[in-house]
Amino acid sequence: MEISKLHPQTTVASKSLKQWMLLHPLFSFFFLAYAFSWIVFIPYLLAEWGILRGDFTVFYIIHTFGPAVAAIVMTVIIAGKAGLDDLRQRIWQPGASRQWYLFILLGIPALMILGVIVQPGALENFTGLTTSLILGYPMHLVATFFGVGLGEETGWRGFALPYMQRHYGPLLGTLFLGFVWSCWHLPDFLTASKGGGLGTGFATFLTNFPIFTLGVMSLGVILTWIFNHTRGSIFIAILAHAGVDAPEVAGLLALFPAVSMIGMHWALVIGFGVPALLIIILTRGRLGYQ
Repeated sequence: MEISKLHPQTTVASKSLKQWMLLHPLFSFFFLAYAFSWIVFIPYLLAEWGILRGDFTVFYIIHTFGPAVAAIVMTVIIAGKAGLDDLRQRIWQPGASRQWYLFILLGIPALMILGVIVQPGALENFTGLTTSLILGYPMHLVATFFGVGLGEETGWRGFALPYMQRHYGPLLGTLFLGFVWSCWHLPDFLTASKGGGLGTGFATFLTNFPIFTLGVMSLGVILTWIFNHTRGSIFIAILAHAGVDAPEVAGLLALFPAVSMIGMHWALVIGFGVPALLIIILTRGRLGYQ
């Protein structure tokens, strides 16, 4: 006997839920992304605050895949296997002009570093590059590509951005996505990864989070511009995301000990704020959207 005959109410409820998610795809996507990431993040957070003992770094890595999980679930609900095949194809769609790879691999890290070195005292305390740091950077880039960028960008740019550009326009949709993307990081601010954790208070958060949000929204404009000019390639979006995170993972804070984690968030604003504003002006808010 079919399960649907044994539990007709369950079947009706599941169909109603699916129908509701079809009618509200963006809300459903954001809810799933937040729920997965924030729940998975709990063990890492508790360990940071000394409530759990042990290394829970794996939970930090897994939590970054919340947007990807949400994108896969919603794509299956909306478009089935064909939609999932299209999503997978765009994830591994590396085709883009050479100038985009140059901008992503050289320009984006340069903007990030520029945002650091213009801060007071940064160059005075520069510790100097080492051979191991230079040779190790490609490995950090690959690690952040798979460990952070893949999980986030499959959802943010792969699923949410096309919907938001279509319904709200490229600029408003991008800014709204940037704000939601920033808020998704809220639990991180309770840990050292975003300048929080033990020994910090609410005042630190009130200073840190708005700066981070402004930087993320600026970065979001640049990522949308890249995404729209590379035929919606999720692969390129992931690579660009990795280009932002890899310098920090590679030891940017260690190279510039005078720059704090809040300083790193200022680096986002300084490095990407002006280019984002120029892109908005020069494209008249279209950001390359066709």
